Amino acid sequence: MVLGRGTRLLAGAAIVICMVLVGPSAPSGSLFARSLPSEAVREVVPNRVMTWNICNPCDASNVDRAAEIATYAPQIVGLQEACVRDVERIRDQLESRYGLVYHVEYGTVLRNWGRCGGPPWSPGAYGQAVLSAAPMTDGVSVEYPDGGSEDRGYVAVTTMVGGRPARVFNTHLAQRRQEAVRAEQIDVLAAEVARHDRAIVLGDFNAVPDAPELTEMWALAADTDPQCHPSPAGACEPTTDWWSKFDYIFLRGFASLEHGVHPSPYSDHHMLHADLDLRR
Repeated sequence: MVLGRGTRLLAGAAIVICMVLVGPSAPSGSLFARSLPSEAVREVVPNRVMTWNICNPCDASNVDRAAEIATYAPQIVGLQEACVRDVERIRDQLESRYGLVYHVEYGTVLRNWGRCGGPPWSPGAYGQAVLSAAPMTDGVSVEYPDGGSEDRGYVAVTTMVGGRPARVFNTHLAQRRQEAVRAEQIDVLAAEVARHDRAIVLGDFNAVPDAPELTEMWALAADTDPQCHPSPAGACEPTTDWWSKFDYIFLRGFASLEHGVHPSPYSDHHMLHADLDLRR
């Protein structure tokens, strides 16, 4: 049967109206959640922390990002290169699809239409975010005096870990080949970390373990990977697609029970998680 022009226009209009009412199907508004692998945990794992640079701009679905996080269900997640709108959608997916409820604290460092979209007069906010299953207090967002080629900073919160308060930092340092800038940024960050006996520092440091600018952090805290040291002899597992370790979970006043590095097809950085040993 051949449809007339008026019928075809009517059918096309109906499809458009349906798409408007339902919303986009990709990338960030996907209608169908990805199934979790059989070994995925089904509820938040206490005392598990994770850091992940989710990659921006990247053509990745927030549904898929949420599924990656839900697979390991950490108590605390630090995200870098995060747009506020994306984090809101990730959090909504974690709750509605997987029953994982998180509080969020943002560490916005810039508003950028190219990074985060939105109308030109109100571009999306971009920076870091901390998701925590436990409530957070005393949140601060700090922008480094010199971000290098792009504004950078950290967000810090206090939350309960193992029944006691701990200060959690999430940072993203200046891009590669900006060693002097990163050294100044670590001066700012380390001064705050040193004020706390129990601190967890998450982030993309954009530096390999034996980089001179990381010396101050190594003096304050240990990496979650016990085999990873600032000397060339350290056996540090890569956390990026280009086989470098740039992502860290530095622990001060905590020990690591175990850790895992998880490559993801949705970012050029791997997810890094640590299960904290609170018996020590």
